[in-house]
Amino acid sequence: MKELKGSQRKYLRGLAHKLNPSAFIGQKGVTPALLEEIEQALGASELIKVKFVDFKEKDQKTELLESIVSSTRSHLAGMVGHVAILYRQNADVEKRSIKLP
Repeated sequence: MKELKGSQRKYLRGLAHKLNPSAFIGQKGVTPALLEEIEQALGASELIKVKFVDFKEKDQKTELLESIVSSTRSHLAGMVGHVAILYRQNADVEKRSIKLP
């Protein structure tokens, strides 16, 4: 999938508003267990929230998100405070629940 447009990111942020975080990033940072948890959550639902518990600096969060996005092949729809919104379109066309504008 191509990079998300601004309007698509805004649409996804609106959909994610009611969601609870699916994964929490603590002091250990990005671990294989965390990546597996994010993979499973993205497989179950295309849109998830990830919350930063111990990382308060924006540079740290951006660096961790880049590694998560590249290893899970997902897109960053946005970041509000300490919560990041990740999106990955389901490979199976019949299981796609989100239609991007």
